[in-house]
Amino acid sequence: VSTQSTGAQLNENELVLSEFGRLKDNAEVFKLVGPLLVKQEVPEAVSTVKKRINFIKGELERCDKNIAGSEERQGRCREARAKIQQQYQAKMQAASAPKS
Repeated sequence: VSTQSTGAQLNENELVLSEFGRLKDNAEVFKLVGPLLVKQEVPEAVSTVKKRINFIKGELERCDKNIAGSEERQGRCREARAKIQQQYQAKMQAASAPKS
């Protein structure tokens, strides 16, 4: 799952949570279970959405940490490659220098 689609899911769930705040006291909430709409208590639905938001935020944090770790490893590899290239160039220059 991409970070972009996970971010979209977070936005969608935050929108749903804000819509719950606009419900009237006698409002009914339904959830989709397979092909059926099943009545759900509002507090239960709010709790479910809040838990989903927390889970999605955790996934986004995990992805951010993975990206940061990958970027760090990439930087170390880039530095190692530059060092090897410098050593190679130094050896090539030493090998092609006129011997006296």
